[in-house]
Formats: sequence, structure tokens, C-alpha cells
Amino acid sequence: MSPPPPGRILVTGGAGFIGSALVWELNRRGFEDILITDFLGCDEKWRNLVPLRFTDFIPADNLLPLLEKSSFELGKIKTVLHMGACSSTTERDADYLVHNNFEYTKNLAEWALSIGARFIYASSAATYGDGDNGMNDEDDGIDRLRPLNMYGYSKQLFDQYARRKGFLNRIVGLKYFNVFGPNEDHKGDMRSLVNKAFAQIMETGKVCLFRSHREDFRDGEQKRDFLYVKDAVRMTLHFLDAVEEGGLYNIGSGEANTWITLANAIFSALNKDPCIEFVDMPEAIREKYQYFTQADVSKLRATGWTESCRPLEEAVADYVNHYLTPDRRLGEAEGF
Repeated sequence: MSPPPPGRILVTGGAGFIGSALVWELNRRGFEDILITDFLGCDEKWRNLVPLRFTDFIPADNLLPLLEKSSFELGKIKTVLHMGACSSTTERDADYLVHNNFEYTKNLAEWALSIGARFIYASSAATYGDGDNGMNDEDDGIDRLRPLNMYGYSKQLFDQYARRKGFLNRIVGLKYFNVFGPNEDHKGDMRSLVNKAFAQIMETGKVCLFRSHREDFRDGEQKRDFLYVKDAVRMTLHFLDAVEEGGLYNIGSGEANTWITLANAIFSALNKDPCIEFVDMPEAIREKYQYFTQADVSKLRATGWTESCRPLEEAVADYVNHYLTPDRRLGEAEGF
């Protein structure tokens, strides 16, 4: 395990899914000098914070005004892990996404660069659209990408802005693929299939998967690069620990699995026989649905990343048996 990084860390979206998992991993490494900012809202995202150790919490609306005032506490920050964003792929309020995902990121990145802080932010594999232009994370290829939804485009906007302004090589943008794991309960329809299917199985004994609406994919054989959140945070902190260069990087397992494979792993973790029912995909998302994603992680490997991801069935079993079944958050199952 790597030693704690020097200096204070700001984690935006720190009560959210990947953000709270990053704080959990930093705590495991003995690091607690962390400022968390987030919109807590009316859901139970706050529960993700309860087991974690950090210096202070700043409501997300208050952060940018504090930056403008040159707050002494914020001046101690050496690293910004910017995970805060609206991550709903079905959000249709384009102005909101531009303000929340693009403008906020732009202001925060420029501030971090102005004080010499390391800036690591969440881009998204949604920027790749249907994959016709590849899923290669080379910086000079981003203008060819065609996101299928406004969420993906809001992420693409900042990637392009940073490159156009000449500072993409000084920051790190991480294109997360299909991340799943503990601390995602608050995400509603954006929860992973593992989370949704667990609830379905407990209630009905079966899992519903979308039928395919393309002739080249059978029902349930659409493929995604599924990545356990514990692996995602180790990959993320690799850029804090050991990598000086910037740019865009894919964060995925590098392996594509079918929805059926994932569903079977959930049944296996619960010691139940598989029972899968196929349902029509809503028409509203049919033209915007990704049928295949697989991260090319060769650029990540070139930075010195040599670790392997957990096998899918093992990761699902850990999630189901240690977090979903007992309804625990990261930090509760591990004793802190």
C-alpha cells in the first residue's frame, strides 16, 4: 500500500459514489487531512460520510465563493480530486449540465493550476458515444468523439476546453467505465445493475434485462467494461502516488462482459439459481444506448500501473456479501 500523499486534499463529490470511496481508501492509507465538498440534498448520500475521517465539509455551493476569497484553509490544498458532477445519462436540462459539469470544473481546474495543486478529475467513457470512433484515450483524438447524451457531452466539453487552452497535459482526466460497488445506493436509476438486481432478486427472485434491439447482439449479450469501485479508486490514486504526467486515461478493467454474465454472478453470490427475464428497452434510450464498451488501458499501463483488477465474479461476491446483504457502507465493514 502506498504511503499517504503530502499536503491537504480536496475531494469534490466526496459524499458520492467514487468520491466517498476515494476518501475511504485514503483513510486506509492513514491520511485524514481531507476537505470534502458535495451537495447532500434530500437522499441518504450523507450515510457514506459517517464512517469516514476528514478535516471539514464544505457545501458545494460555497466552494467557488471561497476560492475567490483566497481562503487560508483552501490555500493548504496540494491535490484536488474532482469527482463532483451530475452523472445522470438521462438528464435533459442542458443548461444545468453545462453549469454543473463544465463551468464548475473549468473554474476549479484553473484555480488549482493557479496555486500549483495537482488536479485529477472525472471525465467519462460516455464521451465515446457508440464507440464507432474508438475508445482510445489519446488526447489528440477527442475531437472525433460523438457522445450520445448531454451528460457525456458535458464531460467532453471540459476535455476539449482543457486541450484547447493548453493545460490538459498538466492535469489528469479519468474516463471511468461501468463502475459498481458500495456507496452507490443514492444514485437512483443510475445505480449499477448489481445494486438494482440485488433488490429485484430479494423481492421477486428474478432479474430483468433489456432485450437487444440490434441484430448483431442477442438479448442480454450487450457488453460493458464492468469495474469494481475498489479497483477504480486504486487506479485513481495511482495518479496521485506515482504519475507526474497529465492527459486523459481510461479507467476500466480492460475486459468486456455481457449483462448475462454479470447477472449470473449476482445469483451465484446469493447461492440462487439464475432467473432472467428480458424486457423491451424504453424507446427514449434506444438510440442512445451503448451496446459495447471496453477500456483500452495501454496508456494507463504505460504510466507504470501493473496491478490486476478483481475477477468480475469475485468483485460481485464481495459487494453482495459484505455491503448489500448487511446494508453497509465502505468503512463500516472494515471496522472504521
